[in-house]
Amino acid sequence: MALADTAGCAKPNEDFPFPEIIELNVGGQVYITRHPTLVSVPGSLLWEMFTQKNVRSLARDSKGRFFVDRDGFLFRYILDYMRDQQLVLPDHFPERSRLQREAEYFMLPELVKMLAPKLSKQNSLGDDPCQSDPEELSPSADAARSLTSASTALPSAVAGGPGGTAVTTGAGTAGPDVRRAGFITIGYRGSYTLGRDSQTDAKFRRVARIMVCGKTSLAKEVFGDTLNESRDPDRPPERYTSRYYLKFTFLEQAFDKLADAGFHMVACNSTGTCAFAHDQTDDRIWTSYTEYVFYRE
Repeated sequence: MALADTAGCAKPNEDFPFPEIIELNVGGQVYITRHPTLVSVPGSLLWEMFTQKNVRSLARDSKGRFFVDRDGFLFRYILDYMRDQQLVLPDHFPERSRLQREAEYFMLPELVKMLAPKLSKQNSLGDDPCQSDPEELSPSADAARSLTSASTALPSAVAGGPGGTAVTTGAGTAGPDVRRAGFITIGYRGSYTLGRDSQTDAKFRRVARIMVCGKTSLAKEVFGDTLNESRDPDRPPERYTSRYYLKFTFLEQAFDKLADAGFHMVACNSTGTCAFAHDQTDDRIWTSYTEYVFYRE
C-alpha cells in the first residue's frame, strides 16, 4: 500500500520536483506556504534548497514534511519577509538579535541589514531597544554607573529621616521615590491532555516553574524574597538575566506583584506543539510556552 504524499497538494514531476503547496517542519512548528514564496530571494538558503533537482537530499520528518532544524517561532518572521521582502515586527520585540542570527543562517543579507542595530549620534544603540545582555560594556562604564548610584544614595540616606522619604530597592541601592522604567518578562511552560471528543474536559498539568527575564535590579525590586536566584547567583544589578524563577507557581500572584510595582502588560505570545499520548488512543498532549511582557514607565 503506497503512502500518500503529505508534503504538498500538487504532485511533483521530473521537470518540477516540488509541489505548489509545501509543508515545512521548522523546529517542531509546521508552516504551509507556496513554492514561489520559498524561492523568492535568489541565493538564499531556502532558494538553494527548493530549486535543486534532487529532492531526496532534503530532510523530512515522519509525516513527509520538509524539516529545517531552526527556531520554529522566529521562522514566522523569516517566511513573512520572503513573501514581500518587508520587515514588520511587533512593538517591543525582544528577539531582534536572535532573529538577526536566523536571517544570517538563511542567507538573507537585506534582512540582516534591517535587523542590525544602528548607532545614534550619542554613540548608543538608538534603533534597537531590545538588545541582549550588555556584557560587552566597558569597565569604565560600570564604574561610572557605580559612582552615580553612590552619589544618589548619600542624599537619600540623609533624607530618610522623620521628614524625608527614601525608597530602598531590592538591589540594595537607595534613591528618591522615583521608579525606574523597564521591562520584565514572565514565562512558563504548560501542558494538557485532550481526548478524541473535544467537548470533554482537558487534563491540565500545573505550572511547574515561572521564569523571570529582565534587569536584575527590577526583578529583585518587584519579587524580593520570592525570587529564586540560585541559577544565576551574584548577578550585578545593572545586568540582565533570563535564568531567575519564582518560588511560587501562581501566575496571578506574579501579576499582582507586578501591578503593585506599577507595571502593566504590553505584549504576550504563546507557542504550542501537539503529540499523541499513546499509539493506541487518539488522546493528544499539547505543550505550550507562554510569555507575558510587562513595562513600567
